[in-house]
Amino acid sequence: MEQQIRAMLLLLQEFRWNWINILYSDDDYGRQNLKLLRANTTKICVALQDVIPVPQSSQQLSLELHGKIKSVVSNIIHSTAKVVIILSLELTLQFFFQEAVRQNVTDLVWIATEAWATEPTLYNITDLWRVGTILGVAVKEFSIPGFDDFRVSPAEGANKQASDQTTCNQACDQCLRAARDADHSMRVQGERIDFNVYSSVYIVAHALHRLLGCNTTGCHKRMVYPWQLVPEMKRVNFSLLNKRISFRERGNTPNSFEIIQWNWDQPNNPFQKIASYSTKNQTLLFTIQNISWHTPNNTVPISVCSQQCEYGQRRKPLNVRSCCFECIDCEKGTFLNNNDLYNCQPCPADQWSSARSQKCYPRLVKYLEWQEGTAVVLLLFSVLGLVATVVISVIFAIHSHTPVVKSAGGRMCFLMLVSLIIGFINVPMYIGIPTEFKCMCRQIVYSFCFTVCISCITVRSFQIISIFKMAARLPKAYSYWMKYNGQYIFITVILALKVTIIVTNVIIHPPTPVLLVLEDNPSIAELQCNKSYKLALLMNNSLDTFLSILCFYFSYIGKELPKNYNEAKYITLCMTCYAVSEIAIFLVMSVYRGVLVTICDALGVVINLLGVSMGYFGPKCYLIFFHPERNTAAYFQSVIQSYTMRQD
Repeated sequence: MEQQIRAMLLLLQEFRWNWINILYSDDDYGRQNLKLLRANTTKICVALQDVIPVPQSSQQLSLELHGKIKSVVSNIIHSTAKVVIILSLELTLQFFFQEAVRQNVTDLVWIATEAWATEPTLYNITDLWRVGTILGVAVKEFSIPGFDDFRVSPAEGANKQASDQTTCNQACDQCLRAARDADHSMRVQGERIDFNVYSSVYIVAHALHRLLGCNTTGCHKRMVYPWQLVPEMKRVNFSLLNKRISFRERGNTPNSFEIIQWNWDQPNNPFQKIASYSTKNQTLLFTIQNISWHTPNNTVPISVCSQQCEYGQRRKPLNVRSCCFECIDCEKGTFLNNNDLYNCQPCPADQWSSARSQKCYPRLVKYLEWQEGTAVVLLLFSVLGLVATVVISVIFAIHSHTPVVKSAGGRMCFLMLVSLIIGFINVPMYIGIPTEFKCMCRQIVYSFCFTVCISCITVRSFQIISIFKMAARLPKAYSYWMKYNGQYIFITVILALKVTIIVTNVIIHPPTPVLLVLEDNPSIAELQCNKSYKLALLMNNSLDTFLSILCFYFSYIGKELPKNYNEAKYITLCMTCYAVSEIAIFLVMSVYRGVLVTICDALGVVINLLGVSMGYFGPKCYLIFFHPERNTAAYFQSVIQSYTMRQD
């Protein structure tokens, strides 16, 4: 039984039928085969499972059983499956197929068990060909040498009288006629049953031989009971006509099977072999490729609950049956792995996919590259700014004793110039593949350096105002400011606050490179230093924005100060550059992401550094070189006296 069930499953697998109807007879044969079939149908779904009633006699059928058979046939008609497996003996099927023909069942595929796969009485049912294609698992044909010498030929039976006993060893009046009919039935089925009967006789003989202790001289004569014979039959192991006869663990002989098809246009060969089944390898080998199907253009019938999904579509189960599903497209950024047909797998971060994809593709990773024109321009201006700042530092160092340098901040100027130089050196960190080190430099170095510069400008503006306005009104406060070097205390406090902001920002927004996928083009990913780059930049610039507002305020208050001390125009220029660059950066970040943001950020850095270097220190260098007469203590003293006289 197991082997024929496996042959059936291989047949279903060969033609990709996974949606079937199962009919079984209401007896031990049907139930045992059903149990074996259901135990092995892990990838097969059953649309309908019904039982065929077994009549008590092959000659008549009760009204009750006839009604049940009609119901079974009706269920088959209404089923969506096009393949029907019938696990039954031939006795029941005579009435079943007659009813199927009567109800006009057509275009189905019927798979028969070995019990009725080559049954002539069923083959001869009128108009049975209309029900569709009948395939079956049958015992392999095996020719017995010399067996034809003992068969009654049709000619012999026709030329003799039915009552002639000369060639018949049966004591009945109809011997030759019955033998002729039986022989015709056996010839139609092929040489399949012959060897089974032949080998069965030998199996019993070998079992008796062992049970009675037979040898070359004789046997021990004694009574043998069936219960004694059966165990010995299971242990037989001998060769018969070059075929090994033995039983397996479950009592099944290693029979060879083949798949046959019922041919309606070849009466002399009604059961045609189309495939062989190897019990050893459990494989099917088809010997005929052109099987006659009852379908248009002779195409293989389709019997599936759901059609196969197209490429890039996952299966969504409609119920507990794995064969019934709905096809859903995999979304963008996911793909369908053939190892899991029910779930779309997400692509890795550095890969992309379109809808209904079966694999992911590498993204084109974009960043500000060294050879780009924008990068070259940024580097050019940063180098020029660096050179200019170094030159300014040298000039200020040479003329550090002059009034112009002292009025610009004195020693504080060198703190600003060093910060500017570091800032310019940091510009290349915005170019090339972002790394954690580069991202850390972007988030820390410029922000800290610019805070140093702007805090120095702020405190310098405040100090000049204090000299001309606060000293007279609040002399005590001014004396404390000068005594305890208030400007350096202010810068120290500001820088301590800046360090706190930077550390907090690094903790909240770690400067780790991330890939940002463009929504309008998922094949491109832009490498950016921070997922929350906008928030990190806003947090870093919060203190600088506050200081820039103070600078604007102090420059406005000091617009009437002596000309040599009036920094309003230059401070306004520096702070305007800062304000414009920051507004532009945030506008760009609100609309775009990725490389353009990096470019704007780097451009803002260069503009702000140049604004301080050229806007604040540039005019001082101009006075030193082109108006040396204004870079004297006497000139500064006269300007202060003139301012004092106007105030009075």
